[in-house]
Amino acid sequence: MADFTFRISPNIILGSYAVNRLGEFASQYGKRCMLVLDPALKKTPSAESIAQSLKDRSIDFFIFDELADGATTMAIQKAVVLARKSHVQCVVGAGGGRAMNAARAVAAIYHEAGGIYEFAEGKPVEAEPVPLICLPTTPRDPFVFTNRVPITDSRTAKIKLIQAKDGLCRLVLFDPNLTTTLDAKQAAAITLETLCLASEAYLSQKANFFSDMIAEKAVTLLGAATDENRPETDTTPKEELLTQGGCMASLAAASSALGAASLLALCISARAKADRALVTAVLFPHVLEDCIAFKNERVAKLARILHVAPETEADEAAAANALVQNIRERLAAASLPARLKDAHLSIEHLALAAEDAGKLEYVNTLARSMTSDDLFALVKKAY
Repeated sequence: MADFTFRISPNIILGSYAVNRLGEFASQYGKRCMLVLDPALKKTPSAESIAQSLKDRSIDFFIFDELADGATTMAIQKAVVLARKSHVQCVVGAGGGRAMNAARAVAAIYHEAGGIYEFAEGKPVEAEPVPLICLPTTPRDPFVFTNRVPITDSRTAKIKLIQAKDGLCRLVLFDPNLTTTLDAKQAAAITLETLCLASEAYLSQKANFFSDMIAEKAVTLLGAATDENRPETDTTPKEELLTQGGCMASLAAASSALGAASLLALCISARAKADRALVTAVLFPHVLEDCIAFKNERVAKLARILHVAPETEADEAAAANALVQNIRERLAAASLPARLKDAHLSIEHLALAAEDAGKLEYVNTLARSMTSDDLFALVKKAY
């Protein structure tokens, strides 16, 4: 067995109204702050709560929300210039993946002499990052506990991974109240994406005893959050269970690895400006089907944890297939597309994205060895 090494960079605070303590934590790093805000939050009560918390602590801050095309090199370069000119002492990222990744990129290279493009091309970051606080408004972030920052190269629409310094993020605030801003379809897609993230960590070649424990707990929490027949004695709010499950799924991904659905969705989102959660949800059952051939017992174990197959089910294949069917039923119940073509994605974009995914480091830690051709074959099944 290989040596097990576990490091967590940020502290974690998870609880209702955690957002209202943001100013308290940010003030520990100074009085000048940059708030990288997801455009989707701009006119919501959540954005007001975030801003008010900073104001209450007399923190001088400005908002950067020019992320309509995602965490692109062009947007990040502009944000870095503004941050340096303002001499910020702290960066706060609030929102979904695009805001989180943009904020992490700004914090990572703030003290570097160069611009974003040389780091996008593979140059490792050597300078210490400016203090960073992440405030995810969705219950998962695959990269928040890692030193890898995915960004989109504005010149090519390809995903690039910045290798940041360890300890990039100082604090992550998970607030269940922030997930209430999602509509029903968004919530369903993100819940499936989070479940997929935990499942991929469990099925990865890089899985270990620690990631298995975290992934299993994540699946348990997510299953409870989506169980319509939950006992009345369980009074934990659904949003809290989803946030707990998302935090655990993110930890599992950091201590194991992303899988094929998450990797492809990342690249498809960059190429086609598609919703990452939706693409992951559509790919999820196809990835599980692919895993049944060689990790049947593990897929069956996930089915039992989710209670879609009974503990007494001796037929591993039957249990595993029950999970695949359950994910498809969840897609249908939420009126989400069952096929990538129904999400208005072109096969040309998907082919390019599969090629991009095959060149990223995560391709070496998938559930099985896969090439760009294998990834494209998976995409075609889901198309």
